[in-house]
Formats: sequence, structure tokens, C-alpha cells
Amino acid sequence: MTAAALVSCGGSSPSPADPTVGATQPAARPVPTAAGVDPSISRDSEDGGKTVNLTLDDGPDPVWTPRFLDLLAKHHAKAVFCVLGPNAKAHPDLLGRIVDAGHRLCDHTVHHDTAMDKKPADYQAREILDAKDMIDQASGGRPIQYYRAPGGAFTPESRQIAAAHGMRPLGWNVDPSDYQRPGVDTIVTRVQQQLAKGPTVLLHDGGGNREQTFQALEKLLTWFDAQGYHYSFPKA
Repeated sequence: MTAAALVSCGGSSPSPADPTVGATQPAARPVPTAAGVDPSISRDSEDGGKTVNLTLDDGPDPVWTPRFLDLLAKHHAKAVFCVLGPNAKAHPDLLGRIVDAGHRLCDHTVHHDTAMDKKPADYQAREILDAKDMIDQASGGRPIQYYRAPGGAFTPESRQIAAAHGMRPLGWNVDPSDYQRPGVDTIVTRVQQQLAKGPTVLLHDGGGNREQTFQALEKLLTWFDAQGYHYSFPKA
């Protein structure tokens, strides 16, 4: 069975080389009975009022993630960390820090394949569930409340697979393309301007040099505080 067409919700960092090339394809995993999780893409806050939902993708990174955690703690802010399976496996200590600080985990697949919506459903399942296994093992079974498709490459099949394993598909409203490193002030301005679309902000703590994102978030957190924003989570 082939995956359905893209359910788009924005951009993300570039994909590595296609991991399916030359690879032996194992059998597809069985999908368990539904876990009572909504398979629609979540972008709204679980709290009312003037809220912002921070999300950080492509980590955990041993250089950048600790800096982001310290910055969030300084502002009593919370975030969803959308982690790649291999990075979670390599840095289990950081997963513990993320959850212990009151943040949430999100499955961001194994290979960050932004074209996975054009791949067979069994490939999508492996990307999601192999990453989930890595995150589970690295975190000691901490809750993984969300699944984010790389580049927004969701399909009806992938959303159902994630929901059946207890993970709400997670989109975004605000994408400043910080991974392209357009400049600190540009990232800040884009976030401020796009917040009218909704509360969930896409940023990155992994996948390369994140100095611009870090400095931009430092300015944004001060601005959020001054503007009376409340830090929330997307609906799970």
C-alpha cells in the first residue's frame, strides 16, 4: 500500500539521503488497537487564554539542548522536544533532563525523511515505531505524547499509526525557518508576525549550529513575558 498525499503543515530542516535506497525492508509491524488518541494534527493549546506552545526539533543535541533547557528554566517556560530516535539513543541523559524539567517528548522519526509521505505505509510505520522504541529505551519509558512528521509529511496512515501508539500528531502554526539561519532578528520578527496564525511555534535545538535560534528564543522569551503570554502545550 502506498502512503496518501501530504497533509501539509509547514517546513522543517532538510532531509538526509533516502534511507530506503539499498536497504533490506523488514516486515511491517502490526498496528495495535486504538489508544484513544485523536489522529488529527494538533496545533491548538490545551490551555485557554493568551498562550504560546514552544516546540524544538531534531535533538537532543549534546551542545545545544542543555543550553536551551537552561534558557527555558530561566523563564519558567516549557516546550515539546521533538527528538530523533538515534539522537535519543545516543544521549539518554538529555531525555531525562527534558522530562524532569517538565517538558514533553515527541517522536520525530529515525531518519528525518521529509519525503516519507511518498513512501509505503510500512516504511512510515518503521520510521515512527523504531524511533519510538529508541526513545522508550533511552528515556526509561517516559511518556511520548506526540508524533511530528519531518517537514510536515503526514499521511492518514502515519497519523493513525502514531495515534494507535498513544502519540497525537503534532503540527505548528508558526515556522520562522530558523534552521536556514536567516539571522536572529529575522527569526524573532517572523515569530512575532506569525503568531496571529496560532500558538504553536516550530524551532530547532538540533541538526546543526543553533546559535541564531538560541539568541532569537532568548529575545522571544523576554518578549513573551512582557506581552503576558502563558506557556502551554499543544493538545495531546
